[in-house]
Amino acid sequence: MLARKGPLLPDGFFLTRLAENAKQPNQFKTNSQRARFITKNGSCNVAHKNIREQGRFLQDVFTTMVDLKWHYSLLIFTSAFLCSWMLFAMMWWLMAFAHGDLEPRDPNGEPGPMPCVTAINSFTSAFLFSIEVQVTIGFGGRMVTEECPLAIMVLIVQNILGLIVNAVMLGCVFMKTAQANRRAETLIFSRNAVIAPRQGRPTFMFRLGDLRKSMIISATIQLQVIRRTVTTEGEVIPVCQLDIQVENPLRSNGIFLVSPLIISHTIERGSPLYEVSAHSLATEDMEIIVILEGVVETTGITMQARTSYTPEEILWGRRFVSIMTEEDGRYSVDYSKFGNTVPVRMPALSAKELDQIRGVQEGDVPEGQLQGWGLVRAGRGGFRRGGRTCDSSSASRPWYAAQPEKEEHVKAKEKNGQKKTVQLEEIGRKIEVEGLGDFSDRE
Repeated sequence: MLARKGPLLPDGFFLTRLAENAKQPNQFKTNSQRARFITKNGSCNVAHKNIREQGRFLQDVFTTMVDLKWHYSLLIFTSAFLCSWMLFAMMWWLMAFAHGDLEPRDPNGEPGPMPCVTAINSFTSAFLFSIEVQVTIGFGGRMVTEECPLAIMVLIVQNILGLIVNAVMLGCVFMKTAQANRRAETLIFSRNAVIAPRQGRPTFMFRLGDLRKSMIISATIQLQVIRRTVTTEGEVIPVCQLDIQVENPLRSNGIFLVSPLIISHTIERGSPLYEVSAHSLATEDMEIIVILEGVVETTGITMQARTSYTPEEILWGRRFVSIMTEEDGRYSVDYSKFGNTVPVRMPALSAKELDQIRGVQEGDVPEGQLQGWGLVRAGRGGFRRGGRTCDSSSASRPWYAAQPEKEEHVKAKEKNGQKKTVQLEEIGRKIEVEGLGDFSDRE
């Protein structure tokens, strides 16, 4: 349900480019600055060194030109034009010198032979004629005559070369201005992610929003965990990528980004965050990468927006505040509270420890039971297995509830003099009340 318009929450906020609170500290934040693969603005934080085959970049000149920064691109284009003008100016001057057009003539004497190019008396005039030919200005004072066939050939070559340089320059400028990452500038992610209970399960969440009214068509979201792992053979894998399933009732990674959304991932068995607790979060060597892909509605160009969350940027026991209200028959979004969070009551234990306390044992899913989500789409072109089971008897049961004992088993225990087993829901509540001292509510 959407909240009606009301007073603003007293939580202070600090509005940045990402439009969220950057001053909310993590209780278990460490002082050391960790390296990350993806920066908050989506650029790759990887330095490529000792590349010996530099010539590979010249084999794809167009992509190299597009990837260059603007000042380098403009410098290269300006140098290309100046070099071509100077080169052909030298050719026109040599042609005029060889034909004798540069020799001084008496204006009152007999007219000399027809020159190859009229009104070329020095290198300066040859340079001006070169500019007029390549950019097709044509002031009319200088022109090529039929006296020299070589001059006609040089004129054709310079025109073709000038068209090629212009085409490459216009193509690079267009591609640089219409790059897909430009559209990502108006897609904002919350600076901090949170872990809070949702539907009785610990859930990893972050907020995503689009500042433009134009839509992102076929938008898909993908989460990956990058962490350092060590195999049983002792091999160290510095970059181990693991997919994270995004919670979506449509059983896919597609989203409809008409308003800011809270993207969530339920932490359960099989999740890379299953053994992460509030105390171990600060020591985790991992990075959660978020990748949003889609097609820009106005241009039809495929775009991609990226960001990442390190353990210092994950807040335990907090949830995002509501930023959408209903006003005068339409919905309104308050981006000043985009990254604001509020504390919630949540234990500091990991999902695995909570499952063990509630009595959820390993392998409690019967063998051969079908998975409700089966193979779900992971981004573009990939599939993976995940999701909850299709057992209807346990679908509506809380996560901490155990399987009820059958009636004949209960009667048999009572006949043998054994005490009747108390339902696990009551035990769970009792444990939760008695262990409040060990649980840390994040303020």
